[in-house]
Amino acid sequence: MALPDFLVIGVPKAGTTALHAALARHPRLFMSPVKEPKFFLTDGPPPAKGGPGDAETYREHVWRRADYEALFADAPPGALRGESTPFYLYDRAAQRRIREAIPDAKLIVSLRDPVERAHSNWTHLWSAGLEPIGDVIEACAAEKRRIADGWSPFWHYVGLGRYGEQLEHLFTLFPREQVLVFRYRDLVDRPATTLDRICAFLGVEQGLISEVPRENVTAHPRHSRRHRILARLARLGDPLLGQRLTAPLERVLQRDGQPRRPLTWEQRQELLAYFAADIALLRDLLGRDSFGEDFGDWLRPRERSAAWSARGRPASGRPATAASEAPPTRPAARCGRPAGRRSHRGVEPPIRARPPRPPRDDQRSSVRSSWPPSARVSS
Repeated sequence: MALPDFLVIGVPKAGTTALHAALARHPRLFMSPVKEPKFFLTDGPPPAKGGPGDAETYREHVWRRADYEALFADAPPGALRGESTPFYLYDRAAQRRIREAIPDAKLIVSLRDPVERAHSNWTHLWSAGLEPIGDVIEACAAEKRRIADGWSPFWHYVGLGRYGEQLEHLFTLFPREQVLVFRYRDLVDRPATTLDRICAFLGVEQGLISEVPRENVTAHPRHSRRHRILARLARLGDPLLGQRLTAPLERVLQRDGQPRRPLTWEQRQELLAYFAADIALLRDLLGRDSFGEDFGDWLRPRERSAAWSARGRPASGRPATAASEAPPTRPAARCGRPAGRRSHRGVEPPIRARPPRPPRDDQRSSVRSSWPPSARVSS
C-alpha cells in the first residue's frame, strides 16, 4: 500500500513549498510530485463552490485513493515517502483521517508568527486579484461570514494562525514524539541546522541537504483602476477557462507591483487581539522552542516583517516613526488601512548555507547514486 510515511501538515505561508523542494533533494526521501494533494481534507469529492477562485482549487484535489497512492508509486525501494499539505493541521477532520489511515506517520509542522502569516496570506490573494477587500484588518473581520458562506480554508486568515488549538487537538491523536514543530524563521535563518533536525526526526542521514531553494516572489500591485477592473475579472473567472484565464490576469495584476511592506505596530496590535490567547496556549503546550524562546516575541513589535520584506517602512508607505516601531503606552486607535503586500505562492528568496556534502563512505551503499537530484517545486 503506497501511502506516505510522513507529512508536512502545516502551516500555509510558512515555507512549506520550499521545504518540500529541499526534502525532495535528499536521496532517502521521496516527495510526492504534486506538492499539495489535499487527500485527507475530504472523505470524497471536494466542494464545487466557495470563495473567489475556490472552484478551480477544488478541481486540483487528489481525492481518489488510487490516484493518491499513485503519487508514491515511483518511490525507490527503501525511500521514505512524504507529501506536504499545510492545511492538514488546521482541519480537525483531516487530522482524524490521517490517524485512521496512517497512525504511525511522522508529522512536520512549520509555524510562523500568526500576524505575519495572516498578512502574507491576505497579500497572496490580493495580488492574485481574488481578495475583494483591500485592507487586511477588514478582511480578517469578514472571516466568520466567509466561513459561513463556505469559503475554503485559505481565506481563514485568523483561524489558520491559531496553532495552539490545532496542536492541542493533534496531540490527542498522535504522540508528541511523532510530531516535529519548528519555526519558519529557523528555516530562513538556520536552514542547514533545521534541515538536519528534520532529517534526524525522520531517521535519515543528516548533512546531505543544507539549502532551501528559491521560490517565486510576487509583488503587491497598487490600488488603481486597472487593478480593480482586472481583479473583478479574476474573481468572476470562468470555471471552464481555469488557469488559461487566471494565470495571464495574475501576471498583468502583478506587473509594476511594489515590494510588500511591513505592518505598522498599530496594525499589528489590532491583529494580535485575534491571537494573544492562542499564543498563551501554544506556550503552555510547547514551552520553549529549540533555541530557548517561548513564542512571546510574537506579542511584540517586529524587527523585521514578513519574508525578507523591506524594513522600517509601515504599510502606509510613510517613513517609519518611533511610534510605529515601539509599543504605545495605551491601546492604539484604529489606524489607516495597509497599502497591502502580497507574498504570492510563498515568498521565499534564496537561502544559502554551507554547500551540500556528499555521502560519507559508510553511507554510499544506502543512498542512490543520483545524489543530489535536482528539484523544482512551483507553489
